[in-house]
Amino acid sequence: MDSSTTQIVTDLLTSDAHGLQEAWIAEQLASPDTRPDLITEAELRQQSGEFLQLLREALRSGGPADLDSPAWAPLREMLGRVSRARALKGFTPSETATFVFSLRGRLFERLREAAGDDPGRYHEGLRGVTSLVDRLGLHTTEVFQRNREEVIHRQQQELMELSTPVVKLWEGILAVPLIGTLDSARTQVVMESLLQRIVDTEASIAIIDITGVPTVDTLVAQHLLKTVAAARLMGADCIISGIRPQIAQTIVHLGVELHGAATKATLADAISMALRQNGWRVTRGTPKG
Repeated sequence: MDSSTTQIVTDLLTSDAHGLQEAWIAEQLASPDTRPDLITEAELRQQSGEFLQLLREALRSGGPADLDSPAWAPLREMLGRVSRARALKGFTPSETATFVFSLRGRLFERLREAAGDDPGRYHEGLRGVTSLVDRLGLHTTEVFQRNREEVIHRQQQELMELSTPVVKLWEGILAVPLIGTLDSARTQVVMESLLQRIVDTEASIAIIDITGVPTVDTLVAQHLLKTVAAARLMGADCIISGIRPQIAQTIVHLGVELHGAATKATLADAISMALRQNGWRVTRGTPKG
């Protein structure tokens, strides 16, 4: 926007500022995109008032709407907070963008009244309002998408950590029950969790149970070998359990050799082997009663 257009938009925002704010809030509250189940009227009023105030200040001090300039930084930060909060609460991108886009209709009404019989001023203001609101709305959407991606990534990390627990079975013996597909990212989580627990518990044996891993291909085998090698560097031997007949055939067919790791068909066999290696002996006692 040039300085003339900027002044027209600024006048629309500053003339009867309270009336504009109340009309805009009323429109948002009546909209199906407002989601009263996710945001209260008090929050909506606070966000709307702060947005209009920062927008007026940015136009006064920053001139044309260059959203990357320092004058617009407070408004960008505010929209970032709103987008982040709404992403966490479960708003959709369109519902979040509507917060900004809904202002356009209120400004168009004011522009028609202010321009009167001056079509030139009306069309100039129309271009200015459309350009400004569209850019702010798109910025809000972009920030929302980045925040949503961060939330999804963090949730994926948390799920991976929850799905790969390292369990202390006995003194000096750990177990990692794996369920689902084993990819590079998950292998890294398994490795980091296992190595940390080896340090914390001073374990000498780690059982990696793949009973719940649906398929084992060359890539999965390589991931297992990396985990075994890392554990051995920390002074712990590994036992891989859950080797079903189909998986055994696949490993032989692929020509993969699980160097440095003992293998057992079941977790029970692996636990028994680990106990023997650590000098424990389990005997059956006489049942009570």
